[in-house]
Amino acid sequence: MYEHILFPTDGSDGAAAALAHARNLAETHDATLHIMTVLDTSSPHIGMTSAGPEGATTGMIAEEHDESEPGMVGEDHNIESSLQERSQAIVEAAADEVDTVDTVTAIERGPPHRAILDYADENAIDLIVMGTHGRTGIERYLLGSVAEKVVRTSDVPVLTARFSDDES
Repeated sequence: MYEHILFPTDGSDGAAAALAHARNLAETHDATLHIMTVLDTSSPHIGMTSAGPEGATTGMIAEEHDESEPGMVGEDHNIESSLQERSQAIVEAAADEVDTVDTVTAIERGPPHRAILDYADENAIDLIVMGTHGRTGIERYLLGSVAEKVVRTSDVPVLTARFSDDES
């Protein structure tokens, strides 16, 4: 039934909650599990972060900030390179967790929901499995929800797994 399953991740606990579901479905259907993360290029002056492996953060930052910039203590650092390394660590950590199935890893750029949908279209994805952070009320309104946008606009089925504070 499923040959290609997509697991988008930002390295957060919410995403990790969905990884077991993605692995189980890939094992059951002998499917390839595509593990991807997105460098968010949709907000030109906002660098957003989320939890990454071992407490690190993965950045989602605009393209015009890709050049080397002075750091907080004056040293030069390449933001793009740093974000790429952290993103690579996120997809590799997830792939290590599901070593019982065939995996493909990818790092995409753009608005997260659009990058996820484009990847699904370009790679013949049969199912998207993703976590939600369980935000409600004003927090959900202000921050939006990548998972919600994917659910509302995807042409393929989307399975969401909600992260609860009890799981942390």
